[in-house]
Amino acid sequence: MFINILRIIFAYLLGSIPTGLVLSKTLTGIDPRQGGSRNIGATNVMRTAGRALGTITLIGDIIKGLIPVAIALWLVKEQVWVAGVGMAVFLGHCFPIYIGFKGGKGVATALGIYLPLVPIAVVLDICVFVSAVVLGKMVSVGSLVAAVVMPLLIWLLGYPLPYLILSICVGAIICLRHKENIKRLMAGMENKLWGGS
Repeated sequence: MFINILRIIFAYLLGSIPTGLVLSKTLTGIDPRQGGSRNIGATNVMRTAGRALGTITLIGDIIKGLIPVAIALWLVKEQVWVAGVGMAVFLGHCFPIYIGFKGGKGVATALGIYLPLVPIAVVLDICVFVSAVVLGKMVSVGSLVAAVVMPLLIWLLGYPLPYLILSICVGAIICLRHKENIKRLMAGMENKLWGGS
């Protein structure tokens, strides 16, 4: 149990690394928290520091979620501990200890977490995300719809219960982290295409 707790702590600390903020400030001197949506996620880094850096941030946040979960799957037998590692890295991204617990919205990191856990559900949910973005012309709409649909896909595909519970918690937090986007959507003021992450 002690080793599993250490893995969870490691996952949280890894998740807490603010990929977009580190890359943006190091390579351009720009702090994404000072512009756009003031978020440290890939979309706002793209908006404030350029498309290339935003893309690298997206990849980095995905990898950040994938690494600890893939290691846990390899080393840990109990699915509940694997799910715990996934939850820890996600919470680290959303509430990072290094920058006052004010992190990103978790969509890219959640994708990284899900890739080794529920790959078929990921493929289907990416289709849902892309369809929602194309129809709604807003990344925030795609993120919200994908977050809500993922638990349903995991349940329908018969993945283990700990992964279903993880996806419900992750989906709920993603929706809460998008509360300002939801308010703007309801008011018809959300930015088109790249608004909201």
